[in-house]
Amino acid sequence: MFKRFKKKYVVPVLATGLLFTGVSFSYRDDFFEIAKQIEIFTTLYKTVNTNYVDETNPGELMDKAIKSMLADLDPYTNYFNEADVAKFKINNTGEYTGIGAMISRKDGKLIVQEPYKDYPADKAGLKAGDEIIQIGDIALADFKEDASELLKGSKNTKINIKYLRQGKTYTTDLVLSEVDVKAVPFFGMVDKTTGYIVLSQFNAKASSETKAALLDLKGQGATKIILDLRGNPGGLLNEAVNICSLFVKEGEVIVTTKSKNEKYNNTYKTRTAPVDLDIPIAVLVDSKSASASEIVSGALQDLDRAVVVGSRSFGKGLVQRPIDLTYGTQVKVTISRYYTPSGRCIQALDYTHKDADGKAIRVDAKNYNTFKTRNGRSVQDGGGIQPDVALEESKQSPIADAVLRKDGIFNFATQYYYKNPNLGTKIPAITDADFEAFKAFLKKEKFEFDTATEKAVKELLVTAKKEKVDESIKTEYAALLSAVQKSEEKELTAHKEEIKQLITDELIKRYQYKEGLYKYYLANNTEIKKATALLANPAEYNKILKK
Repeated sequence: MFKRFKKKYVVPVLATGLLFTGVSFSYRDDFFEIAKQIEIFTTLYKTVNTNYVDETNPGELMDKAIKSMLADLDPYTNYFNEADVAKFKINNTGEYTGIGAMISRKDGKLIVQEPYKDYPADKAGLKAGDEIIQIGDIALADFKEDASELLKGSKNTKINIKYLRQGKTYTTDLVLSEVDVKAVPFFGMVDKTTGYIVLSQFNAKASSETKAALLDLKGQGATKIILDLRGNPGGLLNEAVNICSLFVKEGEVIVTTKSKNEKYNNTYKTRTAPVDLDIPIAVLVDSKSASASEIVSGALQDLDRAVVVGSRSFGKGLVQRPIDLTYGTQVKVTISRYYTPSGRCIQALDYTHKDADGKAIRVDAKNYNTFKTRNGRSVQDGGGIQPDVALEESKQSPIADAVLRKDGIFNFATQYYYKNPNLGTKIPAITDADFEAFKAFLKKEKFEFDTATEKAVKELLVTAKKEKVDESIKTEYAALLSAVQKSEEKELTAHKEEIKQLITDELIKRYQYKEGLYKYYLANNTEIKKATALLANPAEYNKILKK
């Protein structure tokens, strides 16, 4: 509908009579098609509800139907029922009432991933790796709903929980309190003149916390700044603009959004006086820096205001907006694409074109377009923000991604922690012997890497069973799977130092919380060291920016 409307809208004014007639017919045709499909859906649902052998649950059926329909568009257009809506307050405000811990549900188990220092879970003695098995009177083994809802309530609510730790059962009381999730969880001085700011998310407090950290560091003598956006998944677009306003002049274009719907075409400019227009900046990014992180890094790169260091960012150039629906429900819709000041859209995946498996196709590098920064440097669109200084060590190998994603490192760290409970503030020294113990641990746990190759081989067996040829290829399949697994073990050894560092990082969080990990990074992280060295070399810094 919108495409036809747009084409006719640009017809010269002399053709206005034809224009409105054309729009009328176009709209009527589309409206009929929509009404037709809604009537088919409604009739189908009534028929199934009336005739199905068992009772149906209207809420569940509709919830699944709506979510399945939207899943065919892109992963960011989502429907939220009443219960879902409440969960997202934390993302937008950074405030919620709860236990103060990151919790995941995997394989039917509710696992504490990370307790936050001095919040209810930490005060109650919970540790990373603990499995919560009962909340109040409800045993979780047979509880199929979202168990995290059982850990919510008003301030000072006391909740008794039962949990497993290293095979033993314990109980404790959690007292709920307000949890303030910081956008800037850490900042400090790398050396006497270089300040370091970690920005982990773009909630409503992101710019105010970043500004406070910047002013504090300048007060400590910082004449150079490292802004760490690694692992930052994004958040509020306005906060990204406000953070850029700390470093560029008022009225500067930071991001433009473009849509088929004209009301979503916007240009976002800085609206406040900057804190510092001249302080040298290095922005750290990696493959998990997305969305608002890419707005900040892309804008500062395009304006030649900062040097971007690390590895190519995620490549999310799509903008979403939550829209309230009836009965307390909500839909988050992808409404537009965003463009950096040079005109780049850095969206990496094309959701309008999908492969045979239904997966969005990545924009091919040969189809990237070149744009110019303010000083005339060449930058490209199509696949995230490419750093000015690319660091190989900033990239994560597929094998390391596998052991992280499947909790191999997390579970090994849990075992290590209880074997070495008294390290305190001492940095764990992961030796080659520890690495061999890690490999042995994976074997003992029958760890499945689920790399792309391993998945493909296992899917081969599934297909063979369907076609009833699995027995005839049984020997060959076993040999192929064994070869793949041996290859994965070789890859593990080839990336030994990377794996050892990831184990170290996880263990530091166990003994010293996330704050301890950031302090460790100040002195030991390779990317921070290289960013610091670059900032300490004005000639090289200015050369990169063509100043």
